[in-house]
Amino acid sequence: MFLKLSVLVILLVRLAPAEAQDLNFIYNGFAPLTGFNLSLDGIAEITKKGLLKLTNDTKQKTGQAFYPNPVTFKNSSNGTAFSFSTNFVFAIRSKNPNRGPGIAFVISPTRGLPGALPSQYFGLFNESNNGNLTNHVFAVELDTIQNTEFNDINDNHVGIDINGLDSVKCYPAGYYNGGLFKNLTLYDGQEMRVWVEYDGSQKQINITLAPIGFLIKPQTPLLSLKYDLSPILNQTMYVGFSSSTGSFFVSQYIVGWSFRINGQAEDLIASKLPKLPKIIGSKKRLILLVIGAPLMLVSLVLLGVFYVIRRKRKFAEVLEDWELEYGPQRFKYKELYIATNGFKEKELLGVGGFGKVYRGILPSSKIEIAVKRVSHESRQGMKEFVAEIVSIGRLRHRNLVQLLGYCRRKGELLLVYDYMPNGSLDKYLYDQPEVTLNWSQRFRVIRGVASGLFYLHEEWEQVVIHRDVKASNVLLDGELNGRLGDFGLARLYDHGTDPQTTHIVGTLGYLAPEHTRTGRATMSTDVFAFGAFLLEVACGKRPIETQGPEDVILVDWVFSCWTRRNILEARDQNLGTDFVVEEVELVLKLGLLCSHSDPAARPSMRQVIQYLAGDVALPEMVLLGLSSSGLTFAHHEGFDGYAMSYVSSLGRGFSQSSFVGESTRLSGGR
Repeated sequence: MFLKLSVLVILLVRLAPAEAQDLNFIYNGFAPLTGFNLSLDGIAEITKKGLLKLTNDTKQKTGQAFYPNPVTFKNSSNGTAFSFSTNFVFAIRSKNPNRGPGIAFVISPTRGLPGALPSQYFGLFNESNNGNLTNHVFAVELDTIQNTEFNDINDNHVGIDINGLDSVKCYPAGYYNGGLFKNLTLYDGQEMRVWVEYDGSQKQINITLAPIGFLIKPQTPLLSLKYDLSPILNQTMYVGFSSSTGSFFVSQYIVGWSFRINGQAEDLIASKLPKLPKIIGSKKRLILLVIGAPLMLVSLVLLGVFYVIRRKRKFAEVLEDWELEYGPQRFKYKELYIATNGFKEKELLGVGGFGKVYRGILPSSKIEIAVKRVSHESRQGMKEFVAEIVSIGRLRHRNLVQLLGYCRRKGELLLVYDYMPNGSLDKYLYDQPEVTLNWSQRFRVIRGVASGLFYLHEEWEQVVIHRDVKASNVLLDGELNGRLGDFGLARLYDHGTDPQTTHIVGTLGYLAPEHTRTGRATMSTDVFAFGAFLLEVACGKRPIETQGPEDVILVDWVFSCWTRRNILEARDQNLGTDFVVEEVELVLKLGLLCSHSDPAARPSMRQVIQYLAGDVALPEMVLLGLSSSGLTFAHHEGFDGYAMSYVSSLGRGFSQSSFVGESTRLSGGR
């Protein structure tokens, strides 16, 4: 009688929801003697060797495995989700190059989600409930197929899913080792280790991935997300794994699993984990190599040597000792060559005065990039220039195009940037564009560029003078936010010191008069160029345009409209009537103020930000001495022989070319 009562008590305890402070389980394999049996659903099974096999060669089926008892995930007194952590080892094996869906670690209200579909839905959701707030599902997907309907970034990524398969955050599969990111291929059949951690007090989710050989978790997570799971998780939930098959044969294994509420899950013991089945490969190639004629072997060796030499020459780079410290910022030419399909014309994004820009996709991370090829025949100053390029690559601002790194090869330098899908701003302003921007979009771009330029001037650790602010160097991201790019002409110096650059570089029409006299670029010369940029965005015209026998100077024309007390006449007529009068007037007047011939009369970018935000009223221009005789611009004074020769060349169609007054170390305009 006592024995029967003891067994009954044990069963009741096991069937009861697992208490938060007590729950801590570990499966070093899934042999029958490892403890509680898992709750299996669909085609999931436990193999004779103790592997949890979620799927097999059956098409369009789901496989799920859950810890059998419900788990308490919330504090009953305040409804706050507990901290939890888990780590597990998995492997995905396919019998052909095509891949089926991946694996998802899941926390859900039930052990089997009703109506869930296989294939891209992981056995978690279906077409009608994907993304519903009532799902109360948290999952970490290890995805091996790019599904455009879920906005997947590639076919080899890790994502955090909340109530649906449009990941809240995702990143290409890989791990950090010594600060360097290394890629992993989820579907290569090898074992990998995953850590999923949630800090209930900090509301922080961390996902870490590593090869099986990593016994210690990498210090830097692959994914980090600030997110409060309290509204998502119910009082009690089920934890486990879900997967499915698509149209191809794939087997997905969980080799070991550890989980804990309110604490760090125990590490799996590698020596106790079951072994995966061996991959049986074809021996035909080996046999051919062994019995092949000596002559064929010699031929293959010679062909191999020829191929290696030719390939080395094709991808030869310039690499000097001083560049070794820039390892993470230096790209291999071979990588950029593959990314751009050999710099094919179909990948060409644009051609500027200093080179061509190509679109590419990095083969390792699948990140889209833009690669600018710049000529650098002279080695003079190259070390200093690359040092500045690497420094500029540390800039971080939402309105700056990220400079990812560089590569040097033979007579050219390649600069690698983030890819901006909507291209440069100028194509939306000039030459009767197919798509034009409304005023709200233009004003947002203006404020964004102003914010980025203020960051360069005052907020970063050094002063960065851009030296080529113009519409063609403002790129638009996927949401049409303006990002200032092309730092090929930028120069850096410490706060509180004077810049030493004395070369005239930039684009005529944007050059401040004092810059053409002295060659010295300053924050004020950037402000002058920003003034020209303001006017071209508001007016839809270039700073200098050829119309008939004469050249139209945009700033003169806007100034004449202002003197006639009808400054709105200068606005871009493509705007129609859908614009804010006060904002357009502000931008036009601010453009004139920034274009003042006296640098002292121009505002700083800090003041520009305040004017655009409406925090400070724009001063009356008459108080600043702006009149037909007092407001003089670059084409009226301050031009030396360079500028005069430029003006004479306008009729020959060079009005918008980048201008370099003297031989510089390196120039990289668009």
